[in-house]
Amino acid sequence: MARGESNNLQHTMPLASVTHSGHVPRLIRSTASRWRSLILLTEALLLVSAVFLAVYLRFITHADPLQTYAAISVQFVRATLFAVMMMLGMTAMGMYQTHLRDTWFGAVARQAVAFLLGTFGLLVLYYIVPPVEIGRGVLALALTIGFLMIAVFRLLSARLVDVDALKQRVLVIGAGERAALIEQRLRRRADRRGFCLIGYVSYGSEAPAVDADKLLTLGVPLHQWAVAHQIDEIVFGPDDRRGDVPMEDLLQCRQVGIKIIDLVSFFEREAGKIKLALVDPSWLVFSGGFDSSPVRVLSKRGFDIFMSVAVLALTWPLLILVAAAIWIESGQGQPILYRQQRVGLLGKTFHLVKFRSMRTDAEKDGVARWAGANDCRVTRVGRIIRRTRLDELPQLWNILRGDMSIVGPRPERPEFVADLDGCLRYYSLRHCVRPGLAGWAQLRYAYGASKEDAEEKLKYDLFYVKNHNLLFDLLILVQTLEVVIFGRGVR
Repeated sequence: MARGESNNLQHTMPLASVTHSGHVPRLIRSTASRWRSLILLTEALLLVSAVFLAVYLRFITHADPLQTYAAISVQFVRATLFAVMMMLGMTAMGMYQTHLRDTWFGAVARQAVAFLLGTFGLLVLYYIVPPVEIGRGVLALALTIGFLMIAVFRLLSARLVDVDALKQRVLVIGAGERAALIEQRLRRRADRRGFCLIGYVSYGSEAPAVDADKLLTLGVPLHQWAVAHQIDEIVFGPDDRRGDVPMEDLLQCRQVGIKIIDLVSFFEREAGKIKLALVDPSWLVFSGGFDSSPVRVLSKRGFDIFMSVAVLALTWPLLILVAAAIWIESGQGQPILYRQQRVGLLGKTFHLVKFRSMRTDAEKDGVARWAGANDCRVTRVGRIIRRTRLDELPQLWNILRGDMSIVGPRPERPEFVADLDGCLRYYSLRHCVRPGLAGWAQLRYAYGASKEDAEEKLKYDLFYVKNHNLLFDLLILVQTLEVVIFGRGVR
């Protein structure tokens, strides 16, 4: 072995006991993000082809069915817009999230709602830009063909994604408590769609915390073993990193094209959250992210203003209806809006505005409380507007004022922040961006009503704070439609 490795990497299992994919080239094996890109591209092509097939079937009795309908260039533009709208609908329904787990019936139902949303978007587009409109007969055929194509492709790709031979092959250096978190937190098949875990190699004097059948021996230098077993990535995650790190061996692995990643970054990528139990300040400092450049600040603010004005233009009738419903239920003289102090950017407080969904005496004793399931303080109108998220619409005023952003961690009350900041490490980091109307934690975790929930949501909030960009904001906003439609996390 190379210098420094023999004292750290332990040998507990015969080399011959490890199986590998043999004939599958590294270029074909893929991570979850590559699979998602491939699925996006394939589904785009299927939806475009569905329009051309619909045109052909609609005019099959003509001598040249495709040319009879319109010029090919015009049809391509129309087909592309059709594909974009359907894929936006599927994005809104979370169909491109790697963590999504549905039954076959649930997946079809989700796709049906996605196509309805896409169709509605197309009708609005056709009203605004009539020249891009597809005839009703062709549109009906394209929707039917496209729906069937996507459903069949999803069924086949779901099986293909789970084939271990086509996944990135991962070796973990370390077999202690830290490394064992992979088995504990990423144990389900859906959690491992982007990688195939080959095994663990004990490091230093750490006591193994993983099953014995997952412990590996090398017997040869690390890079030779990794090449022989077609390893694509090595995760470095020992309990104690103060010993001699096998740096030369890891460098040789890099030279032959094997990626090296630390355990915290591995969790960040695969789980979409920051694993607080593993994080130390140096990782936060040197791992990148936390983009606060002038370009990012201006683009985020521009996005906030544009989306706020657009949503207000579309929902102002609902604002009037909700206000009227609250007034009718509560009676004259009762407040329609509710102002509550929240913590915003850099810990500064502001007054958040919402439609009132609770009784006016909900906190008559002055004690701040988490909202509970089936909370008796919620009014009848309040239950409806909470379930549909209509109570949040007045916060568009906070966004226009600059107190909030369209996307970001949800703002909490000062009483809760003071409590959580004292018991949750790195909680204050969520305040380095403006709080948001929608958020990554709201998509990935249910409503938080306890310190334990707040800790779990913090993992997702920190992931957003570290990795936010304009595209990520747009994807979160579109997928928030799924939360509204299915009423997830409502209290």
